[in-house]
Amino acid sequence: MKIEITGKNGFTPTEAIKNFTEKKLAKVIQLFGKDTISKIRVVTKVYPDNHKVEVTIYSSEQLVRAEVSDPDMYAAIDLSIDKLVSQVRKNRSKLQSHLEKLGVNDVFSQEFDAESLEKEMKAATLVKNKKIELVPMSRDEAILQLELTGHDFYVYLDIDTNKTNIVYLRKDGDYANIETE
Repeated sequence: MKIEITGKNGFTPTEAIKNFTEKKLAKVIQLFGKDTISKIRVVTKVYPDNHKVEVTIYSSEQLVRAEVSDPDMYAAIDLSIDKLVSQVRKNRSKLQSHLEKLGVNDVFSQEFDAESLEKEMKAATLVKNKKIELVPMSRDEAILQLELTGHDFYVYLDIDTNKTNIVYLRKDGDYANIETE
């Protein structure tokens, strides 16, 4: 397993930050087990008003990611690890059943307590199913529709490629586009 801790926006993580991050990652590694994780990538970014930490865990059949911003770098690292643990615990049964179908057994280590999962998990049920009509439009028109609807994302049919795309509003206020293949 490889742990990669990097910085962006002119920031280079110190040895203290790297050691703190690796110590905190041990909690997540316990949930998965060392053999199932191929790589963990931690990207630290510094902005004028906050610090952002992105943690991505690459395992044999899945990818788990958390992104957190906080004025304090150590707090952002702590919160991102907590978010990952929460995601894994919340979706553990779904992930296990999916991986069992693929023939992968014991993805998570045995140290995980199922009773604590039930106590921590909140009811997460599908509360709405919505159908939309894909309208051919340009990316700029989709951004306009996104602004008009007030949603965080907008699904549309790209007029040039005739493929389904999603434009969404990022936390930093910019827009991004997801293209399907």
